Amino acid sequence: MEFSLNGDSGGYSRTDLYDDKTTKELAELYKKSLSLLGENVEREGLLQTPLRVAKSMQFLTQGYDMNTDDIIRSAMFREDYRQMVLVKDIEVYSLCEHHMLPFFGKAHVAYIPRNYITGLSKIARIVEAFARRLQVQERMTTQIKECLQNNLNPLGVAVVIEAQHMCMQMRGVQKQHSVTTTSDFTGAFLNNSATREEFINLISSGLH
Repeated sequence: MEFSLNGDSGGYSRTDLYDDKTTKELAELYKKSLSLLGENVEREGLLQTPLRVAKSMQFLTQGYDMNTDDIIRSAMFREDYRQMVLVKDIEVYSLCEHHMLPFFGKAHVAYIPRNYITGLSKIARIVEAFARRLQVQERMTTQIKECLQNNLNPLGVAVVIEAQHMCMQMRGVQKQHSVTTTSDFTGAFLNNSATREEFINLISSGLH
């Protein structure tokens, strides 16, 4: 996978390039794994499965090749705005690093600018960049917060993620309706209860 910064437009252009060597080596490992699990890797339905999974896993972990600082800095604008900027209901799809099973849900991200704002799509892009890695929800929540705080130096950042974990639903405790919520705050969201309450009310409301 290759993700390159487009300097002419000031945005990101995406090019999907599967590394041939990595794809081949992964496919061989997946073929061996299927055989160890008792499958007939020569039957028609599985002939191309190792190759497809090798490409799929590279896509699902493409966040390792994405520089989140560059994403934010590619669209930073000086603006005298000191109110909350909220992007909510950002879809999240990630892989639990403990069992490599999916977890999925929504992220809600807000910040209060000090001197700079960023393009709204960049907030969704950094969520995607951190999600497309082997992750735990707790760490991903903090990584998103720190990326915004370190690059924009805002008056405060708030991040809440709500997700369902297949490692709890498909295996182990098998609780199909459980939802895990994580949060992390800085600045005004951490120190001002009214600001934090406004954020919680906005992400809880049905307004779009």
